[in-house]
This record gives sequence, C-alpha cells and structure tokens, in this order.
Amino acid sequence: MSSALCPLRPRFLALALAGLAVVVAVSGCAQGSSPSAGPGEAMGTEASAAVPGHKTGGTLVIGITAVNSPPLDTALTSAQGYEGYRLVGYQLYDALTGYELQQSTEIPPLKPDLATSWKANAEATEWTFKLREGVTFTDGTPFNAAAAVFNFKRYTDPHFKYTSPELIGQAATFAGMIESVEEVDPYTVKLKTLAPDSHLPEDISTAFMASPTAVKKEGVKGFGAHPVGTGPFEFGSETQGQELELLPNPDYWAGAPKLEKLILKPLADPAARIAALRTGAVNWIEYPMPDDIASLESEGFQVLANSYDHIWPWVLNSSEGPLKDPRVRQALNYAIDREAMADSLLQGTAEPAYQIAPHANAAYTAANDLYSYDPGKAKELLAEAGYPNGFTMTVEYPTSGSGNMIPQPMNEALQQELAALGIDVKLKPVEWSALLGEVIAGKLPAGIDAMNISLTFLQESSWGLYFGSEGPLNLGHYSNPKVDALLAEAQSTVDPQARSHLYQEASALITHDAPWLFVVNDRNPRALAPNVHGFVEPKSWFIDLTNVTVS
Repeated sequence: MSSALCPLRPRFLALALAGLAVVVAVSGCAQGSSPSAGPGEAMGTEASAAVPGHKTGGTLVIGITAVNSPPLDTALTSAQGYEGYRLVGYQLYDALTGYELQQSTEIPPLKPDLATSWKANAEATEWTFKLREGVTFTDGTPFNAAAAVFNFKRYTDPHFKYTSPELIGQAATFAGMIESVEEVDPYTVKLKTLAPDSHLPEDISTAFMASPTAVKKEGVKGFGAHPVGTGPFEFGSETQGQELELLPNPDYWAGAPKLEKLILKPLADPAARIAALRTGAVNWIEYPMPDDIASLESEGFQVLANSYDHIWPWVLNSSEGPLKDPRVRQALNYAIDREAMADSLLQGTAEPAYQIAPHANAAYTAANDLYSYDPGKAKELLAEAGYPNGFTMTVEYPTSGSGNMIPQPMNEALQQELAALGIDVKLKPVEWSALLGEVIAGKLPAGIDAMNISLTFLQESSWGLYFGSEGPLNLGHYSNPKVDALLAEAQSTVDPQARSHLYQEASALITHDAPWLFVVNDRNPRALAPNVHGFVEPKSWFIDLTNVTVS
C-alpha cells in the first residue's frame, strides 16, 4: 500500500477504539455534476413555498428514527448516525466548512461556513483557514482562532483536559489525519496532517465548534447537557427518550431561522411515526414506510425524496470461505433484482445500485454500472467457483437506524432470491448501536460472513477507510494494490474534479471485485404536514431549516 495512506491506520484505530461508537456513514466528493434522476422522481424535492400573506414562525416537530435524541456534544451527535448530524449537529453548531443546501438539483458544493477561505501547501499537508469575523457563540463567547484551536484539540489530543476518549473516537473519521493545529493570528488557523490530505476541507464539514467558555464551565460530561454553539438554533430543554427542544438563535451570523421552535421526538417504530404525523403530534417525520406513501400523499401530506450520498450494501467477507472467491461475490451481485426492490418493495424511495458509487456522489459515472439481474450468469459463476449447489452464509443486519430503511423486509427479500441459487442465508438481527460498536473493531464478528449496514462517502476519507488494504473500516479485508494506488493518488490531489476521476477509476475496480453486495441507494424520503413551508430537499444527508415555517 502506498505510504501516503499508511499513517491513517494506527492512529485511526487507536482513536476509534477509544470511543463508544464511530460514524460509519462517511465520505464522498461534494462537488461534481448532478446525476440523472432515479426512480421515485414523482415525489417532490421541495416543500411548498410560503403563500402570500403567510406568517413566518411556528413550531416544527420532527419524528426521528432513533430510540433517543442524539447526544448533544459536537462529534457525539454522530452516535445516532447521520440523523444526529442532520438534526442536532447542524442545528446547534457550525463547522469551518459546510454545504450549499438551499437547492435540490445539484450535488451540494462545499461552501465557507465559519471559515471564509482556505488553501493548501503544495504537498497538501498544511491547510490554512481564514476565519469569519464577528461571530459569537450563543453564550456571547467570540468565535476566533483560539476557539477553533480549542475544538480541534478536543478532537485530536487525548491528553487535552477538555476532551474524552468517546469524543476523540467519534471524531476520528473526520479528524484522524490531523497532526496539529496552530493559531497563526486571531482569525487564521493552520491544520497540519499526518500525510497528504487533499480532501480535508470536505472531511471537517462535521467538525463542529463548541464554546470553549461553556466546555470549561460545564466540564466534558456536563457540556453535553448544556451545549453551546454558533449554529442557527440553541439548546432549549430535553427529556431523554421523549423530546429535545431547540430554539432559534436570534443573532445567527447567517440570518436567524424563521421558526419559533424546533422539537425532535424519538419515534423509532415506523408505525408510531406515521400515527404521530396523522394525529398531528408531529408535523414532519423522517423515513415514512414505503407502503404508506401513496395514502399519505392522497391525504394531502407532502412526501419528499431526492438522491443523496448513500448506499445500502452487504459488506462481504473477502478473506475466507466461499466469499473469498471474487466469482462468488460477483454471482451474488448478479443474483438480486434491485429494480424490484427499489420499485415494488421500497415504492420508489430508493434507486438500484449497480456499482459502488452512489448516484449522488461525484465518483458516480454510468459507465461503471456493471451488475444486472441475471440469475443464469450467477449460476455459471457459482459453478466455476466450485459451488454449483450453493453454500450457507450468515448475514448480520441492524433492526433500525439512520439510513437503514426497512432492513428486515429488505434482507428477507435478498434471502429468498439467493435461496433460488442454493445459497442458504441465515439472518441475524442486531440493535443499531450494538452494530456500530462492532464496526469499531474493524472486522466482521466471528461467524458472520456479511454485514448489512447503511453507508456513505460524504467524507472522502472513507474510500480509504472502506477499501484501502489497511483501511480500519475494511471489515471484509478486501485488498487490491491498484485501488490502493488510486486512493493514495487521490489523497494528494487537491483539485476536486481530478480527484473525482481517480475515484471513478477506483470505483470501476472495486465494482468488478465486488467486495460488497451493491443493493440500493436510498432517496431520503420524509413526510411533512401541508402547513410546513419553505423546505428544500437537497441531494444530501444534511438539511437547512432556517427558511422553514409552520402555519
């Protein structure tokens, strides 16, 4: 493996193992041309605009898919997956960089947030960020270079007084390559990396900034109960397991939100979310059940969906057993009917995944679409590999969780299709947080041949984490020296378009090798009451709620 990627492994493992869980939904180039629309295009991508005379404000109540509201301390919001980043992290906090989320047609480009500009040295080992002046945390503390240094030390320095193993472990996916942070002047910081890191600005889009004053006052554990950021909303109150109340930040530097209040209600049971929407207990739900979409639309609810950086795969054990043979892994990919799953089972809320790169990722190119539904070819490949009568395999899957859609019916559908080839799939359901904990170990649990889990490439570092020969999240131990070389080259290539082409080359090789079973790309469906206005559904995990109102 190229030395450009080697420094990541020992440090990442040390940091990630120190945490309770790690966000495994990571990475992807944030720039590039928009992919073509997929199934479910009839579902809208933008909520109705405010009508003439419509008053701003109101209370938005969102039914989320988690059992509890996400932790509130910056990186720890990721403990519920990207739903935590989406609805807590991006509401309470800002990062140095962000994404343009007020449009629905393009892959959201990276944009300035608490930093106004940035540049790298020739080797892409030092990044200098100019910071936005005049920004204050909601406790009145000024945001400046000292505050940024304080936060990056929380993410990277295990000896820092104001951090914790859990925080550092969660931050490893976006800050694991940062070696040091330096205050150049009151509004300039310099980040040095362990190796060339061309995509650092994309990766730190979730490196949220906390008030140093509040952290010092409350302590590391206490801050999570009294969070203070610079974001569009500020903490109101919380009743764990019931609701989290956020209030608009009237002094938000980018313009105060129009809402009077934002409330998050944990409703992990899909039926409970639907019922809460219909009774008016909430006026927005994340991931409505596909079978309920037609009736919700007929009742006047807004059902929105859009492509985003997501893939729903099985991560296969490439190191032992039948799945060690690439022909067997390819056979699995030819054996499944993605179109039927996307159109019938998921009612257009997902798109078939014919390759590793999601449709809404700059690494996607239609030229890399490889797998079709071809049971005959699957049988031929199995016979060539010495398994004409199939084999037995065990697949672990989450019972719920961010981006996991309806995992039990989906896995049962795959189980039935593979049974037609003599492949006996044993399904093992696991609670979402427990599955995330297993991922930290960097390998599939004993006795497990594949893991089903929702993943993304939003932070580009995950290409190396998932598919580098020494990648700490390479659960199936996939290895291809050509892929390693391309990922190392991408890590040193600052130009986003040039990096996208390198990822496309790597994607072609990875897709051919089939270390995963590529199933579908979610379309991020959500249902809103008719009186919710001004929301734009972007091609992103993240959302912008500043222009939303409820009449």
